[in-house]
Amino acid sequence: MNYENINTGCIDVEALPWVPFTPYSPDVLLKYIKLDPVRGEMIVLLKAPGDMQMPRHHHTGTVIVYTISGKWKYVEHDWVAGPGSVVFETASTEHTPQALADGGEVQVLNIIVGELVYLDAGNKVIAIENWKTGMQRYLAHCEAHGIAPVDITSFKA
Repeated sequence: MNYENINTGCIDVEALPWVPFTPYSPDVLLKYIKLDPVRGEMIVLLKAPGDMQMPRHHHTGTVIVYTISGKWKYVEHDWVAGPGSVVFETASTEHTPQALADGGEVQVLNIIVGELVYLDAGNKVIAIENWKTGMQRYLAHCEAHGIAPVDITSFKA
């Protein structure tokens, strides 16, 4: 039975590769820690230069962001997230992430449920990101660089 294969595990995050967030930005790097095809959840480290803005996007589910380093904000909000802060985003929110130059490189841990729907200035959908597109990007990166991929969808310890 499958439940017998599910157990508490420890993931060696250092052994996982940083993957460029192409085609959006080769300067933004992602480290996919866990992609859950059952719940549509992604656990991902993100690293970005401290002076860039990503496209506006809509979340279909919740997102929790823990800031490890740097400073960032959403253009639509007055607050600034810095090291040690946690941002909780409710489902169906839209915002434009902006890394702040005075904080240096931004590194955050994201726990994302559902899809990120990227929008242009006219609210037209330009891309959709989810666990499956993350897996495709991860596998393509591993293949292109001769890296043996780890099953980041597995629940085995």
